[in-house]
Amino acid sequence: MHLQQLPTYSSMEANTITWLSLSLLFTLSLIYKLRKQSPRRCPPSPPSLPLIGHLHLLKQPFHRVLQDLSDKHGPILSLSIGSRPMVVISSPTAVRECFTKNDIAFANRPRLLSGKYMNYNYTGVAVASYGHHWRNMRRVATKELLSNQRLDTYLNIRVQELKLCVKNLYGETGESSDFVRLEMQSKLNELSFNTVMRMVSGKRYFGVDVEDVEEAREFKEIMKELLHLSGASNPADFLPILRLFDYQGLEKRMVKASGRADLFLQKLIDCERERRASRWPDEKHGNKTMIQSLLSFQESQPQYYSDDIINDDVDCGY
Repeated sequence: MHLQQLPTYSSMEANTITWLSLSLLFTLSLIYKLRKQSPRRCPPSPPSLPLIGHLHLLKQPFHRVLQDLSDKHGPILSLSIGSRPMVVISSPTAVRECFTKNDIAFANRPRLLSGKYMNYNYTGVAVASYGHHWRNMRRVATKELLSNQRLDTYLNIRVQELKLCVKNLYGETGESSDFVRLEMQSKLNELSFNTVMRMVSGKRYFGVDVEDVEEAREFKEIMKELLHLSGASNPADFLPILRLFDYQGLEKRMVKASGRADLFLQKLIDCERERRASRWPDEKHGNKTMIQSLLSFQESQPQYYSDDIINDDVDCGY
C-alpha cells in the first residue's frame, strides 16, 4: 500500500503564496469596511458583486447598456467599476447643473496609471487636480495657445491641409466615373495630425511633403502606442490588486512609451531653441508655432515654464 505523495513547495513559493493571500484578505476587508461605512448619500444603484462591482454589467454596445440602466434606475445612478465609484448622468438638466453651479466639484479627473506615467505624475492639464497649477495651465492653453485669435493665425495651415487631403482623395479615385470605395478613417486621422503638428512644430508627418521620413516614422509609432495605452483601458486602474503583477505588462509599456515621447518632444524643443538663437528674432508673432510661443514664455518665467511643462502643453495641443 502506497500513500499518495503530497505536493511540496519551496520556502520562496510558500512565502509568495502567503503574502498574496494576506494582500487579498486585506484588500477585501478594506473594501468591505469602506462600503459599510458609506457616509455619503449615493444615487440609486443596481445590484453589484464583490470586488468587481458592476463590471459584469458592462458590455458592447456600451452606450446602450448605460441607457438601459438609466431607464431602470433613473437619470442619475451610481456604479462601482471595480474599486472606482462612478456616477452616470443622462439628464441634460443635471449635466448642465454639474458643469455650471457645481463645476469645481467635478473639476478633478480620475487618477489613472496613464496620468502617472504619461502625464508627468498627474501634472498635465488634462489630468491635474483642480488648483493653482491647473488654473495656470488652463489659462495658457485657452488664452495663449488655443484662443480664437491664435487659431485664426493658423487658418492658412488648416486650409492648405484640407485642400491637400481633397486633392489626394481625388487622385485615388482615378478617372473612373463610377463610385469608388475609400477608407476614410486613416485619411481623417492624417489630416488632423498634420494640421495639429504644423501648428505645434511646423512639420508634416503623414502623406506627401514629409521633410524627415525617419522622424515621421518615429512619430507615427509613438502616437500609435500612446493612443493605445492612454484612456481607461488598463484593468489595473479598476482592480488595484492586478498592479502587483503588472497585468499584461502595461506599466512597463507606459514607462517606455513616455520616455520615447519625451525624447522626441525634447528634440523638437531643442531644435526650435537653436533656431531662435540663430535667426528667429525677426519672425512675426502671428506666425509662431506653439513651441516657439512656449519658449517665449520660458524666457520671461524660466522658474515655471520648464521643458517638462512645455512638453505637457504640447501634449495638450494634440
